[in-house]
Amino acid sequence: MSAREVQDKATRHRVLIVDDEESMRLILARILATGLKVEVTLAGTCEQALRLAGNYAYDAILLDLLMPGVGGFEVLREVRRASPNAATPVIIVSVLSDQATKDRCMKAGASAYVVKPVERNTLLSTVKSQIAGRGKPKPKGA
Repeated sequence: MSAREVQDKATRHRVLIVDDEESMRLILARILATGLKVEVTLAGTCEQALRLAGNYAYDAILLDLLMPGVGGFEVLREVRRASPNAATPVIIVSVLSDQATKDRCMKAGASAYVVKPVERNTLLSTVKSQIAGRGKPKPKGA
């Protein structure tokens, strides 16, 4: 790896993608990695997402609502309550498109809401605008 590649990797934004459907995680990761050159971490369960969010401050979190276990709403509440990501933009990515759900998410601390199926340019512009101006996060304990 060249010095330039090491520098580029060190300055990339990090995004946590939380979705129980592997195909959706991979689609979202591919869109973000190619469109924004971000470093992506994938979580397939709510518990895994909470563990990752508790150990590292991400530049943005993409979160599905309808997941087994505690569910996306509880992940959002926990991230906002006590984690290195309390101020990190959380972008909900869900099939639920009703206004009441969107309002509930925004009231709970979501930063943006994108409805599945995701349109590439909408996702890229939403994530880009949410991480704009954020500095590179530091690992917990650093």
